[in-house]
Amino acid sequence: GFTCITECDRSQCPICMICHAKLSDSKLKEHFLNHIFNALLCLQQLHIWTQQGDFNSASFAGSLAIVRNGKPFTDGKYVKTFMPDAADEPFDDLLNKDKIIKQIQDMPLTARTVHDRTIVMANNVEETQVKDINAAPFFSLSLDESTDVSHLSQSSMISRYAVGDTLREESLAVLPIKGSTRGEDLFKSFMEFPQEKNLPMDKLLSVCTDGALCMVGKNCMVGKNKGFATLLREHENRPILSFHCILHQEALCVQMCDGQFGKVMSLVIRVINFIVARALNDRQFKTLLHEVGNNYPGLLLHSNVRWLTRGKVLSHFAAFLLSRRYDRTSEPAQSENARHWKQSVITLANTLELFIMDLETASEPIQNFDVHQLAGFTSSLLPLFKARFGEFHEHAHLFKFITHSNECSLSPANLSYIPGVSVRDFEAELADLKASDMWVNKFKSLNEDLEIISRQKAELDELILKTWNALPVTYHTLQHVSTAVLTMFGSTDACEQSFSHLKNTKSNLRSRLTDESLNACMKLNLTKYQPDYKDISKSMQHQNLH
Repeated sequence: GFTCITECDRSQCPICMICHAKLSDSKLKEHFLNHIFNALLCLQQLHIWTQQGDFNSASFAGSLAIVRNGKPFTDGKYVKTFMPDAADEPFDDLLNKDKIIKQIQDMPLTARTVHDRTIVMANNVEETQVKDINAAPFFSLSLDESTDVSHLSQSSMISRYAVGDTLREESLAVLPIKGSTRGEDLFKSFMEFPQEKNLPMDKLLSVCTDGALCMVGKNCMVGKNKGFATLLREHENRPILSFHCILHQEALCVQMCDGQFGKVMSLVIRVINFIVARALNDRQFKTLLHEVGNNYPGLLLHSNVRWLTRGKVLSHFAAFLLSRRYDRTSEPAQSENARHWKQSVITLANTLELFIMDLETASEPIQNFDVHQLAGFTSSLLPLFKARFGEFHEHAHLFKFITHSNECSLSPANLSYIPGVSVRDFEAELADLKASDMWVNKFKSLNEDLEIISRQKAELDELILKTWNALPVTYHTLQHVSTAVLTMFGSTDACEQSFSHLKNTKSNLRSRLTDESLNACMKLNLTKYQPDYKDISKSMQHQNLH
């Protein structure tokens, strides 16, 4: 609209109320039409962006599918090539077939676009992670370090925290460590991330590391002097729980067992590696397996690095030795030492099988099994396990509390690791809980349900968390303690899984992937959050012919 102002000479001068321009009477109509035209252009562009927002959403969805399947960014062009050909037959009867194919061809999926979309979605997921961690009462970390295909050290950081009745395990970052990998280097690389992302370090409860570089105090992760955990406690100036991965410690205990079983396993590994590591030997052995009718197509390659496969390696090897046709054809030629060695391998395989077997559901006893040998083997492992798992035994009452709160009590030393928990309030609420038959029966029912679910190998932690969250607000201190315990890591298996994804993502064919791109791909691969790309695409202009 227009209004008038009075000049110094008392004359009236029109002025535009939008741009405040002074106008003459002859320019009013032209100025008015220009404003109308510009407004219509804005509305038209807004309408176009609204209509074509689906193009950006489709571009985000396509980019997410490419990244989560471990494909390179350049596969976006391949997708646009085969999608119109694949859509030609199913959409042949549709009247708007040409329009659909045209929209597919116009979808922006160049390598640069897929890369940019990946970074944007990873940032969106990261914002959600940081928001939920800030809202959670506590969080814990699992850290491990490995080397990628370009000989760059990568540190994987996995966080565990509670969101309502759900426990989240999320990959926060894959941090490159350039140079040495001492405790100081790992700590410096780690601390840059929470400072940049505003993570609430006052809520950090525990850290779980592999601790397998060395058995003494110079260990870079858990060293007494300059280890990562020690530096973290000094920086935060408070006690923080640190655990050595229980799976790594179990493997180290097995390696330290120098009895007959250790010698047998060492010989089995050497035989398997001799066969599998040589192409001709491997082909001839697979032919032999086919002739004797073995259930497995071949043997698993094993080394000390791949320690998690030890049980499967042994079971495959023992299955071949137990093959009936193999026994019948080769038994006369076997020497006394060979028969003794074969019997030792089968006994070791049966022993490991017994360890993992549910004895209550065992239908028949294991053949070729020496109970006295098992007793001796277990006795030799017992002191090693006691020495190794001392840190878990030290906090046994804390772990037991979440399921047997009516049977155990916690000392002030146990509670000192949990920020913001009052010992007086905890003791008062626990006494009240033990006096309530309703809640005591509730936890008895919980343990019965856990026993049933554990046989089905289902998720147990969330059932425990829901039980505690069902308590009234008067038990908020007990709820805080139980949530804190449930967020703790006992192993670094999540980090090991992330390194498997890292190996597939940054391969020999993609060895020049940048740190930012690698971190974004890893985050989208490992997260359980779904990036809100529809909301992101609304604020973006449509990119045509990309």
